[in-house]
Amino acid sequence: MANAETDVIVAGAGITGLATALKLLEAKPGLKIIVLEKESGPAMHQTGNNSGVIHSGIYYKPGSLKAVNCISGYKMLIDFCKKHEVKYELCGKVIVATDINEIDRLQEIYNRGIANGLDKIKLISKEKLKEIEPYANGIKAIYVPYTGIIDFRKVCEKYAEIIKAAGGTIKYNEKVTAIRKNSALRIETKNSSFNTKIFINCCGLQSDEVAGLTGEMAGTRIIPFRGEYYKIKAERRYLVKNLIYPVPDPAFPFLGVHFTRMISGEAEAGPNAVLAFKKEGYKKTSFSIKDTFRTFTWKGFYSIAGKYYKTGLSEFRRSLSKKAFVKALQRLMPEITENDLEPGGAGVRAQAISIDGKLIDDFMIQEKENVINVLNAPSPAATSSLSIGKTIAETVIKKL
Repeated sequence: MANAETDVIVAGAGITGLATALKLLEAKPGLKIIVLEKESGPAMHQTGNNSGVIHSGIYYKPGSLKAVNCISGYKMLIDFCKKHEVKYELCGKVIVATDINEIDRLQEIYNRGIANGLDKIKLISKEKLKEIEPYANGIKAIYVPYTGIIDFRKVCEKYAEIIKAAGGTIKYNEKVTAIRKNSALRIETKNSSFNTKIFINCCGLQSDEVAGLTGEMAGTRIIPFRGEYYKIKAERRYLVKNLIYPVPDPAFPFLGVHFTRMISGEAEAGPNAVLAFKKEGYKKTSFSIKDTFRTFTWKGFYSIAGKYYKTGLSEFRRSLSKKAFVKALQRLMPEITENDLEPGGAGVRAQAISIDGKLIDDFMIQEKENVINVLNAPSPAATSSLSIGKTIAETVIKKL
């Protein structure tokens, strides 16, 4: 038996889904809204397994959805944390060029940062880099004072608390299994069914499959990439004062292995970026026939594999060999050794790939009638969450 009709259902209690529900209730108090989540709590996948970095927006093409929402979302997140006493720290980071071939790319990143309004960033010398990060190796760097650290799980817990206080409902252990379009949308789960005026898909790693349930052929598919981390042993954490990043490959939407001091006081190194054989597979042995089949039957995957196979093989080598992983880290920090590291966690990035073989670099949100599908929202979606949520909420309010 279906519940009484509700105004909006959001599928997914990661940071994007919760921020969307929060912004909807702020824009229209009293709105009947339900968040459905297949897991037993919030932030169980991408949100809860990232390294907790508040991104500045320096990397993103000016005017892109990533740039606009990261800059706006950054300010909104900081204001939110101040208001609701969520712990964070704006510790700053350095982006380091380790050889002459990276100088032009470093300059391009700096130019993007200035174009995105980050007027406090600085190009710094090798000597200044050593003052900021004594153990970092580089010939030139960008100092980004805006970057911070936080626990995004705590942010999600606060979002959820406010949603409930405002009259919203969050239902866990409710995986969306079918979507029927009649006079209203009928959302079916394993345990229940719901009628709603508007449905918003914020399902991250499962967003392409849920989009399929809505009847929309997105032209993209989520290909999962696992990022594996090592923790730096407590007695060697002094090697990392804050955050140390390499100059990223502009053609590959990952930032490369880096060093991160975390809000917990721990420090970690990583991640790599290996093709995962299970969307929610956090171990090297994780495997899903369905997820692997969906990857290898997607035409666009083969274009990506052909273009990046050398990079992909390098990532797998670092995944299987601690020695190879450390060698990559030593470009940024020569003093780091295998003995300094112990196994850390892992996350899986939901990377959308188009049918013609393009890595979708920007956020991707599609709307049609009473359905909104968030089809690509990897990093910096956590930083950008309140801005993304506000944008979706504005679209939804017009439809109600």
